[in-house]
Amino acid sequence: MTVPIPDSFRALRVHKDDHGIHADLQTVPTADLPAGDTLVRVTHSSLNYKDGLAVAGRPGVLRTYPMTPGIDLAGTVLHDDTGTHAPGAPVILTGWGIGERQDGGYATLARVQSQWLVPQPDGTDAAWAMGIGTAGFTAMLAVLALEDHGLTPGDGEVLVTGAAGGVGSTAVALLSAAGHTVTASTGRTEETEYLKSLGAATVIGRDDLTALTRPLEKERWAGVVDTVGGTTLAAAYASTRTHGSLAVCGLAGGSTLQTSVFPLILRGVNLLGIDSVTCPMPRRRAAWTRLARDLPAGRLDAVTQVRGLSELPALAPEILAGRVRGRTVIDVNG
Repeated sequence: MTVPIPDSFRALRVHKDDHGIHADLQTVPTADLPAGDTLVRVTHSSLNYKDGLAVAGRPGVLRTYPMTPGIDLAGTVLHDDTGTHAPGAPVILTGWGIGERQDGGYATLARVQSQWLVPQPDGTDAAWAMGIGTAGFTAMLAVLALEDHGLTPGDGEVLVTGAAGGVGSTAVALLSAAGHTVTASTGRTEETEYLKSLGAATVIGRDDLTALTRPLEKERWAGVVDTVGGTTLAAAYASTRTHGSLAVCGLAGGSTLQTSVFPLILRGVNLLGIDSVTCPMPRRRAAWTRLARDLPAGRLDAVTQVRGLSELPALAPEILAGRVRGRTVIDVNG
């Protein structure tokens, strides 16, 4: 089947010039797309913290200008030179440097590598996939890592830090769906009822956790999903139970970790790094299959809002200020 290739497409482009860094909606020639073997008609993307940084013009995310941000995308294949994906096949792409090193998902077309694409699970759609996005995918990888290191329901409390954000919200829902007793830590205690609706048994304030400053604290957590880093991670690490594990996947509270080796050598605690960008394909497929099972579309409704591509410049400062709850799906045609 031959699918017509449009001559141009709509994109949110970030430019750097004498007036600074700014984002504008533009019509871009298809010939300007980056190199790649597969062309995808994008219908949806999502808003992550990293995307907020890029759209708001903060340095350190986009490696060159002009650039189309958006570290997630979902849509259908228009053409695949490798023959791996048939025209019309629904696909998902997260990570691999899109929206950072090459043009990403805030556009109606994307040219990428076929080996980066995950087939969309049966019974799901692009809006569902972007309701999950990098944030939910990262949360799933964190849960899988904890399970791989022995965490089972009934082992005790599992802590999620930064629980009202995109990764944290999804981690709470996934852990609850798997039968774990979840404690949600947040700097926004006004979100208590929201977090309990996702399955949190207990909600604690961020300050309750960071008040723990000794190298070894009383053992409490059977497992931890940490999206915050900094003093929050140090406190969670110091209070993790013997042979417990921490899946570390964020730095919203800081990139430094000032602590000791005592939990490692006296309790056998595991610090597990979660990398969603270059995650191998077999793990990606396993994670998306599990997400389709444990987080069907109906379960995402409470944590998801849908906004248009044109709204992104106004949304970016909101996610950077911590005022965005859960997940934001971007309809790139909106």
